[in-house]
Amino acid sequence: MPVAPLSNSRYTYIHDVCEGPQGVDVHHIFVRNNNARNFLLYPIVLLLVAYSCHLLLVKELLDISFIWSTLLVVFLVKSFHWNSIKKESVVILPAFGVQLETHYRSGRVKRRFVPIGKILKPVLNECVTPVTCYWSLALIIHGEAELMLIFQELRPPVKMMVPVWKALCSAMESKECADRVQEAG
Repeated sequence: MPVAPLSNSRYTYIHDVCEGPQGVDVHHIFVRNNNARNFLLYPIVLLLVAYSCHLLLVKELLDISFIWSTLLVVFLVKSFHWNSIKKESVVILPAFGVQLETHYRSGRVKRRFVPIGKILKPVLNECVTPVTCYWSLALIIHGEAELMLIFQELRPPVKMMVPVWKALCSAMESKECADRVQEAG
C-alpha cells in the first residue's frame, strides 16, 4: 500500500508497506533526471563522433586520433550512464534485517544486507564540512568501527530521511529510539 510521496526539485521519496505477517517496509528515494548533465554530454559525444567520421571518410585515415576519439566517446557514454543513480532503497525485514539497495540507470543493482542482530541503533547525523552542511542516515553496527551509511550515494533532505529513521527505530524496537521517535513525531 503506497503512501503519499514527498518531492523536491532533486528527489522523490516513496514509502511502500507490504501487508502481511512479516510487515516488510520499503522506502525508495528516486533521483529526478539531471537534464543539465545530458545537455552537456550529448553535444560533446556528437562532436567527437563527427570528428571521427570526418577523419575516416574525408581524409581516409585510420590513425591514432580516430581510435582515441572513438575510445573517448565510449568512455564518456559509459561513465555517465553506468554511474548514474536511479534510486536508493531501504528494505526493512523486521525479523531478518535491513537490505540497502542502489539502483543505477544502467540496470546494475548494488545490494548490502545487515542482519537485525548486528544493528545497534539507527542514527541521523548532521555532517558539517568547511563548504557545506548536510544530514545523513547511518546504522551503528556491532563490532564495526565506522558507521554504515544508508544512502551512500545520495544526500536526500532530512524530511525524507526521518520516516526511514522512524521505521528503522520501530523495527529495532529500541526503547531509546522509540522515545526519540515520539519526540520527533
